[in-house]
Amino acid sequence: MGVPQFVLASASPARRRLLQIAGIDPIVQPSDFDESQVTSADADLLVRTLALRKADTVATQLAKVGILSPTLVLGCDSVLAIHGEIYGKPDSAAAAIARWQAMRGHIGGLYTGHTLIELLPDQARFSEAPLKTLVRCQVTQVHFANISDRQIEDYVATGEPMYCAGCFALEGKGGFFVEKLEGCHSNVIGLSMPLLRQMMAEFGYNVTDFW
Repeated sequence: MGVPQFVLASASPARRRLLQIAGIDPIVQPSDFDESQVTSADADLLVRTLALRKADTVATQLAKVGILSPTLVLGCDSVLAIHGEIYGKPDSAAAAIARWQAMRGHIGGLYTGHTLIELLPDQARFSEAPLKTLVRCQVTQVHFANISDRQIEDYVATGEPMYCAGCFALEGKGGFFVEKLEGCHSNVIGLSMPLLRQMMAEFGYNVTDFW
């Protein structure tokens, strides 16, 4: 099977970097899906649903205009679940500080939903055959360091936590404050590379073909 066009239905620079470092240079096409339409107290269900809606929105747009070669559309969404609460990106610096004060010294589950959709040339979105779609979730346990109030305030002041699900960037300054991970490392950054490899293989694609 040939190398498909790869579309990332996300504006996340971290996810794009992960793919590029791994040899896949994606076309970035954010879905602009309104995430407030989806609510759930189940982190697994929430990220699966959001990832599906994002990928399906972009796949629908591509199918309507038509494509010239096989195309894979990837949608992802991440949240942190800790103390029975589900958290996405903080909406203010004060919220970020309060969240870190609650997270420090504890363990949270970083959930990332992954949806991969395969589009083939001339495939109509509303044909009798549904789009080939895979939906998965990966969970990584994150052990947060018991950091001081000053470190929390200094970290939030950098602005980095404001753009991250879970209020931290493992690949950035936030990496100083994570003691240990249990599970997939890249999943915490926003995309499980091993899981993506498995999903692509289910569609008959080999990640090494992109190299």
